[in-house]
Amino acid sequence: MSTLLDIPEIAGLRGSAGLVRIPPGMDVPLTPRVRQLIDTPEFRRLTRISQLGLVAHVYPAANHTRQEHSLGVFRAAVDYVSRLACDDRFAAVVGVQDAELFLVSALLHDLGHWPFCHPIEDICLPQTPDHEHFANSFLLEGEVADALRDDWGVNPRDVVTLLSGKPTDRKSKILKSMLSGPIDVDKVDYLMRDSLHAGVPYGQNFDRGRLIQSLCLNEAGDGLAITDKGKTAAEMMVFARYVMFSEVYWHHTVRSATAMLQRAFYLLSGSLDMDSLFRLTEQPMIDAMRAAAGDGPAGDLLDALFGSSRRLYKRLAQYSLFEEPQLYARLARKPFPWLAAVADQFASVASTAMSRVVAPHEVLFDAPPVGLEVEFNLDVYFAKDRAYRRLGDVSPVVRTLAREQFDDYVKRVRLFVHPRLADDMRDLRNLPELLAEAIDRVG
Repeated sequence: MSTLLDIPEIAGLRGSAGLVRIPPGMDVPLTPRVRQLIDTPEFRRLTRISQLGLVAHVYPAANHTRQEHSLGVFRAAVDYVSRLACDDRFAAVVGVQDAELFLVSALLHDLGHWPFCHPIEDICLPQTPDHEHFANSFLLEGEVADALRDDWGVNPRDVVTLLSGKPTDRKSKILKSMLSGPIDVDKVDYLMRDSLHAGVPYGQNFDRGRLIQSLCLNEAGDGLAITDKGKTAAEMMVFARYVMFSEVYWHHTVRSATAMLQRAFYLLSGSLDMDSLFRLTEQPMIDAMRAAAGDGPAGDLLDALFGSSRRLYKRLAQYSLFEEPQLYARLARKPFPWLAAVADQFASVASTAMSRVVAPHEVLFDAPPVGLEVEFNLDVYFAKDRAYRRLGDVSPVVRTLAREQFDDYVKRVRLFVHPRLADDMRDLRNLPELLAEAIDRVG
């Protein structure tokens, strides 16, 4: 009878054949059936989509691809199954076919990503699909679907259900928690990999090996937990995530570039064929947007981002839960069209105050999006006491960084303006009052 440890990709790590190496010196098992998937056009597309997109404007080496990340997530998935195969409760529920479904889902989890996916999704335009659901056409037809059926014996619809559906039974809840949860295979890889390529230490300072070796099931037996031996590693992972958001993903210059892209895309959204656009890789998508923008305001923004000379907007003001909390509360988590309207009104009131023309697209607001980051809820099993406790109940680090509203402390409201306006606007003594007037005009 085949066991979880007999799955070819797991057994492959115990041998030396069929491995590919990705940073940082990580071996990924390449069995023939894995090769079939990663050589498909749908997966190869990920080689031309960067993982972090606009972050490279600040961290020039952060040019790793969605393909590299997907291979890293797949390796993490192999490690998770290898560890949990020794957990009797896990092995009693999750069989070989279930584990293989999880492995291919981990490998293909980003198949629906398009370039600059997260900034575009954060705008929440009705015509923009969710990237998990956008992946369906890549998964249900074409070479990926054929490889899943023929080489893995996996129904492509089961992959779709695991990636984007709501789990209903114990088995699917366990697998879903491994793909999307506080310590899922995606976070374990992207925190380390993004940090490595950005050239910063923050996301690499948690003990991945210790965390994985501590994996077990929660008290209910329907999701991931850790033993107390992994408590410190989990605490460090929470802190790594906090600092990566603060210093990398929401770095003010990264967010300036993000605000410019979002405003350009918003201006163009009525004239773009989203389905065709999102199937493109990075440079063709940039070219398509610039062609659609022409010489208009969106064209100015895109040229400043992707043209021969970089001209990022300058930060004029910043607000947070502890810096001007009233203005922060009025601007955070508002729909993007409302924010764009406030920016238009601020351009108008600033034009009057400065006695010079400020074009609407020369003022941009960047604010925490409507959707919130997932709260870090995780059970810890204390073997001596034979008791489960919430990580937040036994860790002051987690209680502070994960139970408090994560977004309020790492995601600020920022006002960016065109470089030609920055110096004069900084001389405005009544900036908060002008901003309040613009908000009041929109209502």
